[in-house]
Amino acid sequence: MQASSQAMTGELEGSGGLPTESRKILDWLVTETRDQRFIDNIFVDLCERLVQAGVPLARATLHFRIHHPQWLGARILWRKGQSEADIRMYDYGVEDTSQYLNSPLYAINTGASQVRKNLEAPTDDEIPNSLYDELRADGLTEYIALPLEHTLGKRHVVTFASDRTGGFETAHLETLKGLLPVLALVSEIRLKNRMARTLLETYVGPHASEQILAGATTRGSGVTVSAAILICDLRDFTKLSDLWPRDDVIELLNGYFDAMSEPIERHGGEILKFMGDGLLAIFPLSNAQASENLLQAIGEAEVAIATLNQENVAKGREALGYGIGVHVGDVMYGNIGSRRRLDFTVIGPAVNIASRLESLTKQAKRPVLLSRAFVELAGRTREMEHLGAFAVKGLDDPIDVFAFSSGTAQAAE
Repeated sequence: MQASSQAMTGELEGSGGLPTESRKILDWLVTETRDQRFIDNIFVDLCERLVQAGVPLARATLHFRIHHPQWLGARILWRKGQSEADIRMYDYGVEDTSQYLNSPLYAINTGASQVRKNLEAPTDDEIPNSLYDELRADGLTEYIALPLEHTLGKRHVVTFASDRTGGFETAHLETLKGLLPVLALVSEIRLKNRMARTLLETYVGPHASEQILAGATTRGSGVTVSAAILICDLRDFTKLSDLWPRDDVIELLNGYFDAMSEPIERHGGEILKFMGDGLLAIFPLSNAQASENLLQAIGEAEVAIATLNQENVAKGREALGYGIGVHVGDVMYGNIGSRRRLDFTVIGPAVNIASRLESLTKQAKRPVLLSRAFVELAGRTREMEHLGAFAVKGLDDPIDVFAFSSGTAQAAE
């Protein structure tokens, strides 16, 4: 305890008035973290440096609100002795729970400048089974939560806890608070980088987002990709949207897209866009299993749609129909659009053929149609039902078309 006090009250340097070891940590945050991409790694390193400098830190957390379609926020947790942080995501709706409303996080997010708790002396006003009980059970003696101020009034939370008898000394707290402005800056940069990547992944997919972040931002930039192409469309959507209330239509669409999208993404496909009630996805042939993966995705999607239709019928709704067209070929994968508004997508004759096959499902009365080129690539010619050659709009030659024979799609699972 004496050594800790000496470390934090030693020789001062610079105008900031921080002890030498604290100044070293601050300089490290400012100048030596620029090549570190992830804030959780920086946070672990920071906590370890604080311990080495004499701060009796045993636990620390960062709490961020994030822009993600599935998660409201994230918590990064470090404990003494851990070389990696524990990261936990929080669902939307957690902000309405009693656990959050009675927490130090709520107090900070609603304007408190700090929440400080002596864990060695329980008080009568504590809520049973609260965070403080958990911290006390872990042998911690003091806890403090502080705001981490980002630009434009965005407020996040950082917490520190000690296991030292008597908790933190004044010098320890001054050191922790002195680092917060720089920690806020460092964390905001990483958070916004992650946010940009998340938003791109949400709206254009993971592979396209990598291309865009790597610099593919000019019109016409892109590459030629050999891929299996899947285009799917919901049947009679216009009729359904006219007859059903808006919220029911949105719920229907979301359920339909979940049933179709999750198997596609699970098997390595990339959904490039949702087009009203349809979607466009590719399975790049750089993966030797691309054609097999696409078939497995269709098989699982058929099962998911069947389950969804059971739920819809139980609610008094009609079962959903759909059409899927599958082809294979080279596509141009990149930026298309006006000078100031671009769409990162795929174009080319192969995409057009997949689209024609999807439209042809209405005439053929089969939910999934596949081109001969795809079926031969997949090595499934004998297992598929050959429907014949069909003339399609915009093509001089008819398309040789195949469909799943009974049980073929399910067998692909």
